[in-house]
Amino acid sequence: MRVQVVDYNKEWKMMYEQEAKAIEYILGDLLVEVHHIGSTSVEGLKAKPIIDIMPVVKKIEEVDAFNLEFEKIGYECMGEFGIKGRRYFRKGKDERTHQVHIFEKSNVENIKRHLAVRDYLRVHDDVALEYGKLKETLALKYPNDIEAYCDGKDDFVKQMERDALRWKELKGWNYVIETKTVEALRNSTGYIK
Repeated sequence: MRVQVVDYNKEWKMMYEQEAKAIEYILGDLLVEVHHIGSTSVEGLKAKPIIDIMPVVKKIEEVDAFNLEFEKIGYECMGEFGIKGRRYFRKGKDERTHQVHIFEKSNVENIKRHLAVRDYLRVHDDVALEYGKLKETLALKYPNDIEAYCDGKDDFVKQMERDALRWKELKGWNYVIETKTVEALRNSTGYIK
C-alpha cells in the first residue's frame, strides 16, 4: 500500500456519512451508534485519504453473520486483525478508501481511546498541526513502507492517546452510549445499498 498524506478534504465528512448509512442498513438493530474517527474526522488535519469508521454494536459475535453483506459493498472482512474484541473491515485493497473498526458497547476502553483522540485533536490545533507535519514527513520518507510509516509515528500517537484520555478525564468525561447518533442516521434521507 502506497503511503500518501494529503491536505484535509471537506468531502471526507460526506464520504463518512454515506458509508455510515450503508453500515447502519447492514447492521440494523445490532448497531448502537457509529462514529467518524481517525485523522479524516478532524477538520484541517493532514491525513491519509482513508475514512475510519467506528460502529458500536450490542454483541460483537453477531457481526460475523454480516460478513457477506459487507463484502457485497466492497469490504474485506479481516476478523479481529490484531485487536481483541474488534471486527475490522477494509475497502479498496491497495487503494484503500475506508476502514471499519467495530466494537461491542462493553469494550469501553477501545471506544473511549478512539473518541478521546478525535476530540482532543479537534480542539488542540497545535497538536493536530504537529501530528499532520509528522505524518507528512514520514509519508515522504517511507512512501512504499506502511510499517515504517506507522512505526515512525507510534511514540507520538501513544503519547497523544495518553494526553487525550487525561484531558477527557479532567473534563469529567464519562463515555455513555449515544443512541441519538443512530437515530440521526435512521431519520436522514435514504440508505446506500
